[in-house]
Amino acid sequence: MRVALEEAAAAASEGEVPIGAAVVCDGRVVSRAHNRREEDADPAAHAEFLAMEEAARALGRWRLSGCTVYVTLEPCLMCAGLMVNARVDRCVYGAPDPKGGALGTLFDVSHDPRLNHAFEVTPGVLADEAAEQLRTFFRARRKSKG
Repeated sequence: MRVALEEAAAAASEGEVPIGAAVVCDGRVVSRAHNRREEDADPAAHAEFLAMEEAARALGRWRLSGCTVYVTLEPCLMCAGLMVNARVDRCVYGAPDPKGGALGTLFDVSHDPRLNHAFEVTPGVLADEAAEQLRTFFRARRKSKG
């Protein structure tokens, strides 16, 4: 999760919402990424989405079985759906997302019996640090606009 927090800080320094992610497989970080929606003009450029795409390239396979995705904010429906489709083993996230969280807050895609894959979720890891990065970013953004 520390790697994901570093990525979130990198996002903030680029003017992106500070969300970071890392994918770990067999005890090693195989990819890391941060939000790039503004930079890439891409609505799908979420940290965990980018990290999973990079992990698939690094591992040479689309199935990310055996992998854990670490992300600083609870994934949205799109990213949680990708976790199902990529067959990840686990997602560890920091802060819950009351406006879009799809791993327990608004929805729970990780254990929906209608889907063809389930995965473990560990919420709240370094949640205070992850939430503080977000609060600091949005506080500064509001101040600069106001």
